[in-house]
Parts: sequence; structure tokens; C-alpha cells
Amino acid sequence: MTTEKSTAVGPFGRLLTRIAPIEVREIPAVITAMGLFFCMFAGYFAVRPVRETIGTILGRETVANLYLVTLLGALAIVPIYGWLVGRVRRSVLLPCVYGFIALSLAIVGVAFLTGEPSRGLGMFFYVFISVLNLFFVSVFWSFLLELFHSGQVKRLFGVIAAGGTAGALAGPLLTDTIVTRVGNGVVLLIGAALFVAAIAFQRHLIVIWRGEAPSPASGDANVTGASGVRGDRAIGGNPFAGFVQVFTSPYLLGIAAFVFLLASVSTFLYFEQLRLVEISYPDVTERTRIFARIDWIVQSLTIAAQLFITGRIASRLGLVVLLTIVPVAMIFGFLALASSGAFAVLAVVMVLRRAGEYAFVRPGREMLFSRLDTETKYKAKNLIDVPIYRAADAVTAQFQKLFESAGLTAMVVALIGAVVAVLWSLTGWWLGKRHDSGSDAKT
Repeated sequence: MTTEKSTAVGPFGRLLTRIAPIEVREIPAVITAMGLFFCMFAGYFAVRPVRETIGTILGRETVANLYLVTLLGALAIVPIYGWLVGRVRRSVLLPCVYGFIALSLAIVGVAFLTGEPSRGLGMFFYVFISVLNLFFVSVFWSFLLELFHSGQVKRLFGVIAAGGTAGALAGPLLTDTIVTRVGNGVVLLIGAALFVAAIAFQRHLIVIWRGEAPSPASGDANVTGASGVRGDRAIGGNPFAGFVQVFTSPYLLGIAAFVFLLASVSTFLYFEQLRLVEISYPDVTERTRIFARIDWIVQSLTIAAQLFITGRIASRLGLVVLLTIVPVAMIFGFLALASSGAFAVLAVVMVLRRAGEYAFVRPGREMLFSRLDTETKYKAKNLIDVPIYRAADAVTAQFQKLFESAGLTAMVVALIGAVVAVLWSLTGWWLGKRHDSGSDAKT
């Protein structure tokens, strides 16, 4: 994004330039992207504790089986989205994605208000949220990777992510405050309203995209002279192109392995959380409050890191540090869990893992795509972000069931998690070195 802007950017814009490496001309797009991300994450994280509560009601074995259903849904959504993004203008497609999520949440919310949800509805809701939460975030970052060139990505993605973190803080705080008075159905309707608000920010971001000339990422095949990205036209191509791109590129395979290991670590911790919360909190409404409380503690820590640390680490130390700091921390976290299986220890490890992922790992993952072409940013990236992530969930969940049936103790499972975290850190180191050296552009 290169067009000069007026210095009349308002007090919030001036504040951003002081606390983060942002140029004045970049502020309108940055603030709009932050607003979009805020509404998305406020909506999702307001309803996320409801999903977690349903998970405790369904039980760990059912949830493990639902991970397989979630994987099938994730696999199905990739060619559908590939076909749509290849044929539908993104100014139409992108708002429709969030509109569909808003409508779906509203329908489920009304169903929750009419009485106690059936087991089938609970399972549907669990799978629906588990598929879409990765999908809509992937779509968001794909669009931003078109809007900003690779140099801006390192400086700006951390602070833009802070907008999402602010929403991820506001959402669970709201749920924590009102759920015992209004119930889970109203929480879902609030989530739907926030996704409707996200559409307005997304439309404005598209207006900015049309009005300016983003500087293309190097090697982008979908650029046209001075006008930057190829505008609003459909990308075209094969809806299954993402599969070919990922499985023929060592670099993209490395990103896929990184995401697979990330999800595996997260799932190990998630199932341990379900077990300990189920034991510690018999009341289901109280469980929703506990999950919401963990969420807003995580986001409080994350937003400070994103505003003050992420962009500076990426610009000065490179992606090697950004991608390995959390995996290395998780090695020690799993070792701590192996020595003490208390809920307090798990809560600390969960908070550190999630805050670190949002502040460092997620922006770092997006930066890995910054020099790649537009089709890769939408199709291959979506394949990695959704079905590969959910495949790791499903595989790890089945291993978790196997470990339980084999009688393995929580300590042994935590040690296995530490080994996975070692592999995760090594993969992050390799990817960071390739990106920082510039060898990623050829995939």
C-alpha cells in the first residue's frame, strides 16, 4: 500500500504510530483491518465458551469422534471454497462468508432459546464452530496478504492481530458477565450480530483496496502493472489447486508440518483441559464461565505482546525467533505437566500456549505466505489452515483415546507432548531460516 494519506488520522492513529512501526499513510487500512478482526474475534470468542461447555456435556470420547467429522467437513470446504474463489469476485465472496456465519449462529441461537438443545444439535454446533473458526480466520489473512506487501507484513501484522485480540478479550468478558443471566442462546445471537458488523468493516477495507495500489509481493503472478493486485476479479484455476501446490512444494509442506504439529500440541492440552474441568466444575454454567475467564486472561496478555513486541521481533530478529519461541516454551510446559498434573499448572501452560500462538505464532505463520502468489495465498493456504489443522486434531484425538484405553498415565502423555513440541520447534526454525534468507519465494 503506497498511496500517501493525510496526516489527519485522529488520536488513535497517532497513538498507533507511536507504539508500533506504522507509517501515517498506512493507518486507514490498518485501523479498518483491526476493526474487522475485532468484530470477527469478538463474535467467535463470545460463542466459543458455549462450544467448550457442550464438549464437556458430550464427553471426551464423543468429542474425539467429532474431530473426525470436523476433519471431513474441513476437507469438504476446501474444494467448495476453491471453486468459489476461482469464480466469484472477492468483493462479493468475502462479505458473504461472514454473512453466512452470522445467519448460522442466529439459527442455532434461536434453537437454543426454545429449550434445552438436543444431543444432535449440540454435536452439529460443535462441528460447525470447529470448521468455521479456522476457515474465516484463514480467509481474513488471505485478503490481508493481498493488501500489504511483504515488507509491510512484518511491521503491521502484529498490530492488526491486536485488533483481533481485543475482540477475543471483549467476547469472553461479555460472556463471562452475562451468560448466567441470559443463557447460551442470547450469547449466540450476540455473536451473530458481531459478524454482521464485521461485514461493514470488510466492505470498507475492500473500498480501500480498490482506491489504493498495494505493492505486490515478489513473485506474485496475479499483479498487473501499477494497479497492484489484480483487483476484484475471480482468481480462476482449479478448485483442487491447493492440494497440488502443497504436496509439490517442500516449503509449503514445511508450513503444513508446522501447522500439524501446532494443532497436535493444542489438542493434547485441550483434552487434558476437558478432563480436569469436568472433574473440578460439575455445574455446566460455571464451566462456561471458567472457559470464558481463561479466554480473556489469554487475550489480555496477547494484546500487549502484539502491540509492543511482535512487529519488533519480526523486523529485527526475524521469523526464526517468532516461530520457535512458543514451541520451545511448550517443551518446558509439558515437562511441568508431567511432574505435576494439577489444574493450576495446566491453566498456566494453556494460557502461555494460546497467548504465544496469537501474539507470535499466528502472525509468523501468515508472514510465511507473504512472498507467494495470490492463488497460493487463497487455495494452498486455506488447505493448510483448515483441513490439515483439523487432520492433526483428529489424529491426536484418536491417539488420546488410544492412550487412555492403554492405561497410560497423564505424565506419560505429557512427555509425548514434549517430544511433539521438540519437532514443532525444529520445523519452525527451518521455516524461519528459509523465509529470512528469501528462499521461500521459489517454494
